[in-house]
Amino acid sequence: QVQLVESGGGLVQAGGSLRLSCAASGRPFSIYAKAWFRQAPGKEREFVAAINWSGRDTYYADSIKGRFTISRDLAKNTLYLQMNNLKPEDTAVYYCAAGRDSGRYYGHWEYDYWGQGTQVTVSS
Repeated sequence: QVQLVESGGGLVQAGGSLRLSCAASGRPFSIYAKAWFRQAPGKEREFVAAINWSGRDTYYADSIKGRFTISRDLAKNTLYLQMNNLKPEDTAVYYCAAGRDSGRYYGHWEYDYWGQGTQVTVSS
């Protein structure tokens, strides 16, 4: 079992930046693929970014490519999402997730463990 707790969300103006954190506890975080998803009101949960178990490979949704960066700090057992040049359409609840690394990263069904989410609101 892995427990995940997100933090770092908030209200920011368009063009601003936020860094989300996801603190993990339980089984070693390093052995899992890890990802960020988001869900806006009335919409389905969508993939944002993922990093494979070794940290060597990262994957991004087209909508955020070049603006967001996923990273991890194994010493702190923490996953990050650096979000720059935020847009109002980035407004959503952001979730971190972890799961067995199957080589597939884009579907929410690939992940077994989820945090409770953190709200990100971008004003225009």
